[in-house]
Amino acid sequence: MKFEHAVDAYLSSLRIERALSENTTAAYGRDLLQFSLWLEEHHGRVEALSDATTDDIREFLRLQTKEGSSARTIARKLSSLRGFFRFLVDEDLLRYDPTENVLRPKIGRPLPAAAAEHELLRLLKAPDTSTLRGLRDRAMLSLTYAAGLRVSELTSLSLGEIDRRSGTVSTMGKGGKRRIVPVGHLTLGHIEEYLSARQSREKQSQSLTLFCGPSGKPLTRQAFWKIVRRYGLLAGVRADLHPHSLRHSFASHLLSGGADLRSVQMLLGHVSIVTTEIYTHVSASHVRDAHRAAHPRG
Repeated sequence: MKFEHAVDAYLSSLRIERALSENTTAAYGRDLLQFSLWLEEHHGRVEALSDATTDDIREFLRLQTKEGSSARTIARKLSSLRGFFRFLVDEDLLRYDPTENVLRPKIGRPLPAAAAEHELLRLLKAPDTSTLRGLRDRAMLSLTYAAGLRVSELTSLSLGEIDRRSGTVSTMGKGGKRRIVPVGHLTLGHIEEYLSARQSREKQSQSLTLFCGPSGKPLTRQAFWKIVRRYGLLAGVRADLHPHSLRHSFASHLLSGGADLRSVQMLLGHVSIVTTEIYTHVSASHVRDAHRAAHPRG
């Protein structure tokens, strides 16, 4: 089977069996064509793709890195080649897969974007608290930051999951695991003001949902995204502020304040502490500043 025909058959299988989009399959096709052209140039002659070796593939990927391609791009190119060669093996067009022992490059996890404390203070002051909507929005923003809640956790809270006497919120996290997070007096006060004001609205006063719209129905995740973005712009915080920024800020500020990683893991509801460790970079500057200020030879 000629190279062009083999690639066409492979890309067709991706569209049908894996339901990949046209853009994705086109990117795979470009990767395979690039490797084929490099192979021909590298060997100084037309080299059959079926003759490609593991060393060829490693050299090709090293060249891509040298030319400035990101680890994510290199990983995709390897995925394109690996899928293609496995397809050839499955179709009995090739005896072995030369990508089998090629390691995938490590792709670093993006660091969470945390807002500064002074930015969050401006954000919480942005809602117009002379209106019920403003009181609700301020309470939602305040609770998200105070308890490090996910958007889905916030919007699904019921009235019974806020214990104003003990100052805690009980939330159902990922995997159906419940956790209890302490909430400060300031946030509880915001919630109290909101709940008191909504008593004058029949549908909202009868709702068992903590945060609801005029109809008494729970707010959607998308609605809260819009709330955060609107007040973020209004407060001049950041154009890219989103609900998860508040959760990131919760974790980052706890670590900067001296909280231990295990406690933050429990408060966030992370199954693995490895997930929580991505926040440790935030407290690094805090530690350096403390060292400079306290060490006699700093």
